[in-house]
Amino acid sequence: MSSKQAPGLSKDETDERIKQALYYLTRVIQDMGIPRNIRRAASEAARILMDPGMSPGLKAATVISILDEALADPNMPLFSRVIFWQVISLLEQIKDSV
Repeated sequence: MSSKQAPGLSKDETDERIKQALYYLTRVIQDMGIPRNIRRAASEAARILMDPGMSPGLKAATVISILDEALADPNMPLFSRVIFWQVISLLEQIKDSV
């Protein structure tokens, strides 16, 4: 795992943002009222965030791409849409600081 951190974020801050993102994604994954394809996108995003072989910036960029694609689904419930926006906001801070 890369130890290179963004100038604006310490390793602890980066880890905390990833932890928060995982918390939000887990809420979507566990909500059976959310369509399966949306839960699948959240699950894939969580798997990537937990991958120790990827740098934080690469994790953030990859997950943002997955969530952005899922946000295009017109059947996505508002609750999960807001959560995905929150996760993207957290991860953009990591991506932009690398």
